Amino acid sequence: MTHRTDVARGQEIVARWCNLAEQRLEHLTELFDTGRWRRYHSEQAFLENIREARAAVDIWRELLSREASLDNSPIDLSWLGRGRSKLPPRDISPVPERRSEAATLAEAAMTAVAAALETATEVLEQPLIVADAPPLEMPPPAERPPVLDLDTIQRRYPLLRNAL
Repeated sequence: MTHRTDVARGQEIVARWCNLAEQRLEHLTELFDTGRWRRYHSEQAFLENIREARAAVDIWRELLSREASLDNSPIDLSWLGRGRSKLPPRDISPVPERRSEAATLAEAAMTAVAAALETATEVLEQPLIVADAPPLEMPPPAERPPVLDLDTIQRRYPLLRNAL
């Protein structure tokens, strides 16, 4: 029975993490393509999430392409000082606000709804004018519905005998 070396096991773990980072980036890309990201994120938070996912994929791909260290040390410190693999900074400058056509339409719709509400309140605040109408005559009540007779029900529906 052969045992895998620590290097092979480490490569497999790095490959799995790389795959997970790529799946995360694919998921965020799908959210962007479908527009569903607006349900879960603000624009700035989503952009930051995309940048972090891309940086993570780059780092894991770089780690996947590396060789194991000669002394089999668990951490390869040679990559820590590189500027290429750094995560993006947290402070992102605000993106200038662009108004889309949907935002313009939404504002127009809200203005129309506000105008309709004003009209409705004006109409409801006017005094109610009741015309003289003859009183409503109620028809005489119909015959009383028959009373449920358990013996009749048991004869008609013998399978209900246990339930009644």
